[in-house]
Amino acid sequence: MKAVVVYEHGGIDKLKYDEIPDPEVRANDVLVQVKACAMNHLDIWVRKGLPHLKIKYPHVLGSDVAGIVAEVGKDVRGIEIGTPVLVSPGITCGRCVYCVSGRDNLCREYAILGENCTGGCAEYISVPKENILPMPKNVSFEEGACVPLVFLTAWHMLVSRAEIKLGEVVLVHAAGSGVGSAAIQIAKLFGATVITTAGTDEKIEKAKTLLGADYGVNYNAQDFLAEVRKITGKRGVDIIIDHTGVVNWEKNILALTMGGRMVICGSTSGFEGKTDLRQVFFKRLSILGSTMGSKGDLFEVIKHVESDKLKPVLYKVLPMSQAAEGHKLMENREVFGKIVLIPS
Repeated sequence: MKAVVVYEHGGIDKLKYDEIPDPEVRANDVLVQVKACAMNHLDIWVRKGLPHLKIKYPHVLGSDVAGIVAEVGKDVRGIEIGTPVLVSPGITCGRCVYCVSGRDNLCREYAILGENCTGGCAEYISVPKENILPMPKNVSFEEGACVPLVFLTAWHMLVSRAEIKLGEVVLVHAAGSGVGSAAIQIAKLFGATVITTAGTDEKIEKAKTLLGADYGVNYNAQDFLAEVRKITGKRGVDIIIDHTGVVNWEKNILALTMGGRMVICGSTSGFEGKTDLRQVFFKRLSILGSTMGSKGDLFEVIKHVESDKLKPVLYKVLPMSQAAEGHKLMENREVFGKIVLIPS
């Protein structure tokens, strides 16, 4: 089969669209014919290399898969060949206390497709049967591929970690990112007032008109902390959703109101944020880490996608042979929503 792979870490030139062996279908596995695979910033990190990452080459990128069941292992029941499906991007052991209690993203063996294990940016992918999810009936394969990783991450951040409540004020950084565009919609689903940031006025306008954000701040032209104070009457926000890391860290702490919660799922701008501990204890703040979410969270997301309350944000569709173009667009921050690759 053909797949987007890397044989070593480095620049965009390390991406190859090559012929590799078909995946093995074990007894408990389902083989999915990939119809679409969405890109994430994780693909860039994996291509460049991460300190903890130990992978076998050639390594297939891609975490977000929509496709059709092509084959099932001998121990698989209830999943029919030809069924349209989404693939849950988190692989777990399935037997530990976290997995059996619905907190599978805490499993010590947790792995993400395309990062710690073989990804789905290929013609086929084989995954455990537990990772097969129903395809929302009202979306295309390309739109469906926009759902799993970012909506799962944003849902877990807002609902499970921050425990969002009706009428709260939420600050979502990076409206044009996958997690940002999903978080805005989820916050509005829960009746929140949403302030979001982006690097251009065009992205701010899209965040308002397409996603429902109430206020937008162009961080290249405005100080988001000053704008948050102006919008909230100096009160601050109840929840901050962020994956940018150090660039916003100090001002995030100052932007939270009493009892506020900041949830962080990444650190694209750097890893070491300076924290004024007086702000944390005096305002009784909660700083919460979050990675992915449970498979059960995705069933909730899919339900809201099917009811048109949450909408995949598709930016561009490219053939897998042009994966390098997708990496360039993401690195240059030219994207609003998701780039999706299709077999070519």
